[in-house]
Amino acid sequence: MAAPVPQEELPILEALINIRNRLAVLKKDRGDYIKASDVNSLYQAVVKQVTKLNDVRDEHTTYNNRLDTTLADVFSLLSLFYLTIGKTRDTPATYSQIASMRQILRHMDESAVYNQSDLAPFRRRLSELRQIVQHEKPANAVIKLLERQLNECDAIVRALEENLSVLSVELIPIHERLVTVRRQLVALAAKDAPHKAELKPLQEELLKIDAQRVDGKFLGPGGIVPASQAVCSALLEECFEISQEIRAHEDSRHVGEALKPIHERLAGIRAELESLVLTHRWTLRETDLWNYSSALQEIDKMRVDGKFLDSEGGRPPGQYILLYLLRRCYGLIYRLLSSSESVSEELMPIANKLSTVKNCLNEVLKYGATCTARDLYPYQLALFQIDSLRKDGKFVGSDGSIPEGQGIVMAHLNECHELLEMLKESMDEGDDDEDEEEEEDDEDYEDEYDNDRRASPPPESEEDTEEAYADETP
Repeated sequence: MAAPVPQEELPILEALINIRNRLAVLKKDRGDYIKASDVNSLYQAVVKQVTKLNDVRDEHTTYNNRLDTTLADVFSLLSLFYLTIGKTRDTPATYSQIASMRQILRHMDESAVYNQSDLAPFRRRLSELRQIVQHEKPANAVIKLLERQLNECDAIVRALEENLSVLSVELIPIHERLVTVRRQLVALAAKDAPHKAELKPLQEELLKIDAQRVDGKFLGPGGIVPASQAVCSALLEECFEISQEIRAHEDSRHVGEALKPIHERLAGIRAELESLVLTHRWTLRETDLWNYSSALQEIDKMRVDGKFLDSEGGRPPGQYILLYLLRRCYGLIYRLLSSSESVSEELMPIANKLSTVKNCLNEVLKYGATCTARDLYPYQLALFQIDSLRKDGKFVGSDGSIPEGQGIVMAHLNECHELLEMLKESMDEGDDDEDEEEEEDDEDYEDEYDNDRRASPPPESEEDTEEAYADETP
């Protein structure tokens, strides 16, 4: 239960609620592009309140009251706004990525289903985010908060790595195979109608792994018993348990009645997020992810000791499926956050159009299609229209500001012009080749004509001409 808010923190809470409301209104406004100036002013307002908060709090104490949850909401929304305006390398933009990463790492820790290759990308991304935060000058109260968040993620990653370090070298291949099989089983269980044909090879794989045990132990070279047997054995038993649950509940669609509303909600969120993964360049405004993230956190908080309960406190079947869907949704949000480009929302339509033109030109060049001036005209027109949007070499926003992402868009534009020139050159070379062929044909015709003349000398009189003509006439 959240602790009460102290009297000295109430003005800060009120100010943060006001900022959150302003961010929520800005998020709902789809009639205009989000302006960087609006986002920056709200960020400065947050920095001011966090500075006041640090002045009244003990730096070494962990707090959890309504102010902390409100501050987390404000930072999450503000971070998404920074991604929306294309400032992906700015410090505030890192918050949502760090928060999303922390949720995934906690679930990995809870499930104990991961291997070293799963942790490596998180370690790299944490290092990249830390560099962004540390390069912020001058350092302020927000930087300290973000560094604490990064340290927390680092601690979780180190703990996960230490858990793997107990695995003996001999058992690492078995552990990795079991992790892979478990993921495939849970993904299969989450399908609306899994087929026995898909389940059978996974069960056979588990039986092969189980057959390697002697008296319940995995053996190493020379018959030795490697350490960390419990990790692999527990994972193997869990895989068998999931496969049995799939078989037992195949007819009942796997999920107990009490959990079906949660299942439907999670399945719907996953479908929408998977659609966004495919279309995010054209349809996603990063602030839209706030609604999905909030919904997932709400569902996550419904668990008791890691399980979803019914009204009587029981644990209905289908736990693995719901946890798979929940973690899958967290993973999709993290993927969308990580793939956000340093291009503002206002420039994204131009960037997308250039990307499409570039892909088309590359395909034409790749397959060596013969182009004419008429074929290249639509591409030239598209680039001319985009070029005409610039003022003094820059793409200018509706409010006269310079939106983020100028370098990326200009790089796309220059590349499109280069590809177009290459196609024009190939078209000119093709015309030169045709001219040369025509000249060669003319020369061949002239040579043949000269040869015919030498073989048949001209007649000496008109009579000879008439006789020659008479001989050729049938």
